[in-house]
Amino acid sequence: MTIPIDSAEQRINQRLFETSLDLILVVDRKGTFVRASPSSMRILGYEPAEMIGLSAQRFLFPEDLDSTRREMRLARRRHESRTFDCRYVHKQGHVVPLSWKGVWSEPEEQYFFIGRDMTALLEIERQRHRSQRLEAIGQLTGGIAHDFNNLLSVIIGNLELAQRNLTDPEALHRLSRVEQAAIRGAELTSQLLAFARRQPLKSKVFDMNEVVAGTMDLLQRTLGDSITVQSRLDPKLTRTFADPTLFESALLNLAINSRDAMRGGGKLVVETLNATVDDNALKNGIDIPPGDYCVLSVSDTGVGMDADTLVRVFEPFFTTKAPGEGTGMGLSMVYGFANQSNGGVKIYSEPGLGTTVRIFLPCANADAATTTSNSRIVTPDAGGRERVLVAEDNADVREVVEAQLDDLGYRVSAVETGEAALELLKRDGPFGLLFTDVMMPGRYNGIDLARAALDVQPGLKVLLTSGFALAAIGSADAAGDEFPLLTKPYSRSELASKVRSVLDT
Repeated sequence: MTIPIDSAEQRINQRLFETSLDLILVVDRKGTFVRASPSSMRILGYEPAEMIGLSAQRFLFPEDLDSTRREMRLARRRHESRTFDCRYVHKQGHVVPLSWKGVWSEPEEQYFFIGRDMTALLEIERQRHRSQRLEAIGQLTGGIAHDFNNLLSVIIGNLELAQRNLTDPEALHRLSRVEQAAIRGAELTSQLLAFARRQPLKSKVFDMNEVVAGTMDLLQRTLGDSITVQSRLDPKLTRTFADPTLFESALLNLAINSRDAMRGGGKLVVETLNATVDDNALKNGIDIPPGDYCVLSVSDTGVGMDADTLVRVFEPFFTTKAPGEGTGMGLSMVYGFANQSNGGVKIYSEPGLGTTVRIFLPCANADAATTTSNSRIVTPDAGGRERVLVAEDNADVREVVEAQLDDLGYRVSAVETGEAALELLKRDGPFGLLFTDVMMPGRYNGIDLARAALDVQPGLKVLLTSGFALAAIGSADAAGDEFPLLTKPYSRSELASKVRSVLDT
């Protein structure tokens, strides 16, 4: 027997109606639901029978009512398909964004609408915009921090030189207070560079469980008796590859943030676990590169955060604390550290339900080895008589470095550019050490200069200096293994120790 065409089409249409992942609604002239596809349960939380016979107005987000009515009138008047967006309210109360295609059928005197749930796509788009915003802020703050590091190098260097020539106790006390303020400024710029992913990292293989376990007593003392601190450490946790000192600092920052969110007391839970991020996770808005990770999870029972706060929570200097109670750099530092370590951060929070922050750090591969130092221990004021070639484009910094090295006994020649340094090396060498800033104008940055200088004088010792991490500078991806680095700003004793260590290596 041959099945009538109309009957076959009806069966196909019914099958599509029943299995559609999108929401299909049939609405009469007055805006009353005539039919609703089974997908209404998954998308809106309502069974089709709960919607049929009711006005669409009861389900529409109030602010979208007028625009939706306008689209319905245009579809009926022009007899054309309409594409528009509007929001429905889920049975549980949250808003569901939907992208609609609708048409009016004159013979049936009904509207036919197909709506696609845009929640996941909009979340991915929000994540992308948020990442772009944080990246832009990072570029700005990184540049500012670099300039401040040069200023602080000048301030700290001149203060230390001045203190060596003073005997008046009152004057020394005043200069000491200025120096402390400058050091505090250096800490803030370090946090800015952390957010901008331009801080120097000393990554190595370490056991996250050991670091967390060794920090628990400190956390309990820091948080006070009103907060219970618990740990749940995965005994099968893989070793991770990151900077253990900055990891511990990130853990402390998270714990202090949690303490401030639990003014009346509460519970802090620190967990470790293994996790894998795959392509499906990326589609769901997890903006962390695919791979295997060791995860630190810090959860509290504090006041939690609303959606508007979560959007800005990683921005530098953004804080919900009262004036004077925090710099707003804690979570920014955590964000920058995790991302610079080729990992990421996820935060989950709701008002009244507490907060969970998870730091994803890459698992160590089989070839990774624990970093060790071959530098011998030197005294803080160890100097020498070697010749040192200084290349620094900032005149104030160059003057201070020259004075500090001269005070340590070295014979110093200082130049402004890489070209001038090479010319002096060829004309007036040899030198014992090349001490060069990484960010240099002209043909040679510090790393290019170091490599060219070694061609002129093989065996020349090289020490780089910068306020940035080497990985943040274009051609410096492998330079961290090639040349040692002294991070700006540095004290006279740090300069003395590093220079002597490099010369004696």
